[in-house]
Formats: sequence, structure tokens, C-alpha cells
Amino acid sequence: MSPDLITVALPQHDIGVREVAALSARASYVLMCLTLCWGILTATGWVRRLTGHPAIRSGHMILAAFTLATGVIHVVVFLLLREQSMTVAGIIVPFGGKFRHTLGILGLEIMLAITIAVGLKRFMRYRNWLRFHQLAYAAVAMIVAHSWFGAIANGHLAVLWLGGITALSPAVTLTVLRFLPPKLLIRAGLLAAAPATTGTQMAVIAPTAGTNRHAPERKVQVSVDNQRCKRYGICQAESPGLFQLMEDGRLRYVRDPDTDSRADAQAAARSCPMQAIQLQEVRTR
Repeated sequence: MSPDLITVALPQHDIGVREVAALSARASYVLMCLTLCWGILTATGWVRRLTGHPAIRSGHMILAAFTLATGVIHVVVFLLLREQSMTVAGIIVPFGGKFRHTLGILGLEIMLAITIAVGLKRFMRYRNWLRFHQLAYAAVAMIVAHSWFGAIANGHLAVLWLGGITALSPAVTLTVLRFLPPKLLIRAGLLAAAPATTGTQMAVIAPTAGTNRHAPERKVQVSVDNQRCKRYGICQAESPGLFQLMEDGRLRYVRDPDTDSRADAQAAARSCPMQAIQLQEVRTR
């Protein structure tokens, strides 16, 4: 005679807590993918290129705030489970539990640290802050792995397969495009091709007949706000004769371009997604 099978029902309290955890996890997952997409589209200037209008950068911050809020809710509700003893210390230092939990908590903690670093940006060297901010890509990868491993363990893979792939696909695509070389993006039509030049100095076109030779020429002086500049290199793609992104991350540019380079300087200033390039008009004889 086979032994009787005993089914243990979860307390009604824990069922409700698990539903809140599942709902907040799915909301955080989708919001995270939207945050990543909006951040890349805004930072690279693709929204401005496609629509002619700059993207609202605060939208990225709002999406990030909602992502963190739902993520924190997802973690905190596990402290309310009666069948599972989780402590605050075990959540803050998540190295004694399951691997998928460790991935999710570490990813969330990195995102929280990046959020705090945004407020400390003015007190940090820009290059160090930018590298730290780019850890968000690693945090997203950790949380995605946590979500998929959790779905497999809980038997919800079919639900996450449809919704998760739908939300993750554009985020992964934009992330890959974000790190592709500018030459490939130009071939794909995602960046404007740079004007053909024969060197860093452009030829001076002689004035045509009928032109007032004594009229003052209009030149521009170029300056770049280092606090705004993110070193995306779009200005170099627009005007390689005036802007050059160095291997060490510094941006080299011509402060006093000649008159014929005026249009190129204006194109680079318009294409900068952070509006870090300022032009000041000067008159010369």
C-alpha cells in the first residue's frame, strides 16, 4: 500500500504576500527595461534625430525612481513571509542564500548606489562618476538573470517568456547599439555621416564677384561644458575636423574654427544630445 500523500497549504497571509511580491517584481522588470531604453535614446540623441525634438531627460529619472520603488517593495515584502525566515541583515548582505536571490539583491543595491551618486556628481571627477554610472548595465543583467531563474523555480516561465522577452528585446537591442562603433551606426543610418574633409584644416573659399570684400566675416568660438559632455562622440561624427574623442576619454576640439567651418560647428552643436557645445559669434575683418 502506497503511503498517503500529504499536501501542506500555505497560510492565507503568505499567499497574499507572494502575490504582492510577484506583482511588484513584474512591474519593476518592465519599468527597468523602459528606463534603460529611455536613457539610451535620450543620452545618444536618437530621439532628437528621429523627431527633431530633444528628449526630456527627467523622464529617465522618473522611470528609474519607479523601478527602484517597485524593486524595494519586492524585496521588503519577503520580510513579511511567515513560512520563510528572512532577515534584514540577510537581505543587505545576500551571500548566504540562493544564488538567484543574491543576483537580484546585488543588482538592486548597485542601482541604489548609482542613484545616490547622481546627487554627488558635482563632488566627483566626471570620468570616475561616468564609469560608476555605467555599472547600471551590469545591474540590469543581474536582475534579468534573477527574474528568469526565479520564474523557472516558481513555475512561471511561460508568463515571463512572453512578457519578459517583449520588454527585454528593445532594451538589449539599444544596449548593443549603444556600444557599437560610430562607423557602423553611420552605415545603419542611426547617425549622420560626417562631411568629407581632406584634413583638420578646411580650405578657404575665395569670395565671389560682387561680394563686399570689406564686410566683416562672421566666425564662431567653440566652448564645451565638461559637466554636461558625456563623451558620446556624436560631435565627432558630425564634424571630425573640429572635434576628436581621444582614447583616454578626453574631447579635443578647435576653439577658433575658420569661417568655412561655421556650419560644421553649428551642426555639431545641434547634434549634441546634452547641449554641451556652446557657440559664440565673433566678427573679424
